[in-house]
Amino acid sequence: MTSTPYTVNDVMTKTVVTVTAAAEFKEIATAMERWKVTAVPVIEGEGHVVGVVSEADLLTKEEFHEHGPSLIEQMRRLGDTAKAGSVRAEQLMTTPAVTIRPDATLPQAARLMADRHIKRLPVVDADGTLLGIVSRADLLKVFLRADDDLAAEVRREVVDRLFPLSHRDITVDVTHGIVTLSGRTRDPHLIPVATRLARAVEGVVGVHCRLEGPASA
Repeated sequence: MTSTPYTVNDVMTKTVVTVTAAAEFKEIATAMERWKVTAVPVIEGEGHVVGVVSEADLLTKEEFHEHGPSLIEQMRRLGDTAKAGSVRAEQLMTTPAVTIRPDATLPQAARLMADRHIKRLPVVDADGTLLGIVSRADLLKVFLRADDDLAAEVRREVVDRLFPLSHRDITVDVTHGIVTLSGRTRDPHLIPVATRLARAVEGVVGVHCRLEGPASA
């Protein structure tokens, strides 16, 4: 019933700092510092994503800089200790890259980040070609929507459609992203539905429902 949900394409950053598999350690670190990013996709050919190098991948070199890893550390952290001795992106990157499509919803992106314990996702088309990158901060952009904008959407997509006969008796107020529905409706059994649909509007922080059924005669 509500409008089309926001997708990754709506919030992703389309200008992406990338490196090739042959990029050397210092080149990668310099790019991260210059562009103030914490990870860079590794691409080949016409932009096909083959991996991602993050700050965590680079920090293993610093971790083992003063002393080499012990035998136990080498056995327990094979991937990290290998990266500590690496000098090029192809050796440092996490591969295959965890990616997402531009038409994925924001909850889908958030769940993937949480499941894989990562902070950003390269956005790719069906062929794996880089289109952009989406970060945790990007997913929070919907919560910057203006209160008036949220109120208008809740009114249009929830109240007007769910309560066509009594919508004029219902008030929609939004403060700091929190929606308050108040008034009376001829269909009290739809009140829980209205609460659920209002909460599903992108950017809504919470919902206070004060709707009531018809006044007693």
